[in-house]
Amino acid sequence: MGTTLMTGASRGLGREAAEHLLRHHPDRHLLVFNRRPGLAAELAAVTGNRNVSEVVCDLASFADIRRAAAEVEGPLDGFLGNAGLQMATTRKLTADGFEMTFGVNVLAYHLLLNLLMPRFTNPARIVVVGSDVHDADLNTLGLIPPPRWDHPRELVKPGEDSAKEGRRAYATSKLGVIYLVHALRRRLPEGVDVYSYNPGLVPDTELSRDAGRFGRAAFRAVGKVLVAMPFATTSAAAGRLLAETMAGPRPGESGSYINKGVVVASSSESYDERREEELWATADDLCGLA
Repeated sequence: MGTTLMTGASRGLGREAAEHLLRHHPDRHLLVFNRRPGLAAELAAVTGNRNVSEVVCDLASFADIRRAAAEVEGPLDGFLGNAGLQMATTRKLTADGFEMTFGVNVLAYHLLLNLLMPRFTNPARIVVVGSDVHDADLNTLGLIPPPRWDHPRELVKPGEDSAKEGRRAYATSKLGVIYLVHALRRRLPEGVDVYSYNPGLVPDTELSRDAGRFGRAAFRAVGKVLVAMPFATTSAAAGRLLAETMAGPRPGESGSYINKGVVVASSSESYDERREEELWATADDLCGLA
């Protein structure tokens, strides 16, 4: 019986994906990392499948990630990294003093996957959720500014107290996710595949929960309009596709970018081995792995 470790299973498309895995792949043990206890019991109750357990973990703390990773028992044949933040500012910091968006969306996964690497079986599959907003040429209707890459040591520094820059940091972090996946592919043993996954525009998520009362209300109002558009999808549909990418047939060559279940090319900017290796080496140092 295989075990899949999942982050970001408490709400939105992540919750849908977790429930789908438990309902449609009942022989797969699901281990959820969550900031607060009780999620495993919730998932077991709503799906009727008790093949789920949890480890409490705050991805904004390297010490907590190390403790949680040490609590993982047995081999892993899957990892689904869905947890991610979009902050209303670039002033908030992780417990280790790094800008929160980049710290959680990129550095946390770098540390966690490196700590877990000895536990992955052959075969195994790693999926980290990215976003099409990593593409500077994407038309986001003005909602998300394009990414602005810099040396990772600059990206982890706090920036402006600006909602626009907070959203830009999110786009930039998702470009970092693809760089991380490409670099990881070159380091994984035979039989362990890694992918970045784009769920597309999912307006009915709670990604804007840090935006404050009025920001959240505005996002919900816009979301009700966007969810009816042909280029958008619901969290239920996106969650099902994400779950099947994790548990279904091999989606493609390791390192691929998967757009709503289909392997496609990511942005031209996202293929840059120099940046990928620079990010890997810097993240090693920042995470205490060097």
